[in-house]
Amino acid sequence: MALHKIFRAVIMGPPGSGKGTVSARITKTFGLKHLSSGDILRANINAKTELGLLMKSCIDQGQLVPDDVMSRLILSDLRALDQSSWLLDGFPRTVSQADALDKAYSVDTVINLNVPFQTIKQRLTSRWTHLPSGRVYNVDFNPPKVPGLDDVTGEPLVQRDDDTPETVTRRLKAYETQTDDCKNVFPYRSKGVLQSFSGTETNKIWPHIEAFLHSKLSSVDEKCEDL
Repeated sequence: MALHKIFRAVIMGPPGSGKGTVSARITKTFGLKHLSSGDILRANINAKTELGLLMKSCIDQGQLVPDDVMSRLILSDLRALDQSSWLLDGFPRTVSQADALDKAYSVDTVINLNVPFQTIKQRLTSRWTHLPSGRVYNVDFNPPKVPGLDDVTGEPLVQRDDDTPETVTRRLKAYETQTDDCKNVFPYRSKGVLQSFSGTETNKIWPHIEAFLHSKLSSVDEKCEDL
């Protein structure tokens, strides 16, 4: 779909809610640039930039990366896309981060994936990974041919620390505490740009998101043509 006006969107949802899958489909269907805060963070840490070293220090000490550092990092990348439409994934996660983004850019829509935590726990704790390649299996719907072994190499699969039941519960609780305030208090619900999509299966949620964005982008283009 060709866009006639710059369109800026944010996608929100707990870990394991399907943001990565939905983001990939949005960028492919609508041509938005996809910015993942996790990818940006890892790239800066690997490149040993000033902010990357600061963030690594926080992470190594088991601390959260300060809001102002995360905001500087993401807004720096967004400035390089001033003339592009984009989809921001993983940021903002706090009211302070949302405030920083709101001061710099006007967001056209915020897509919120509302997936039950019990469904997410089941998804994440059923994941097993082949660490050298990054291949991920799910014992419920994408199991390895031989239990516990990678299909390609036959090497053992492991459950990442992030996918253990205790860690999943902690991550979901942290998301609920931080991000619900961001969604509901400032600034998205009050501005009328927050749109939630509920369900337990990404493939069933996606058609509703696609239809919503087609409608949203069509109305944006019509306003642009009227100017």
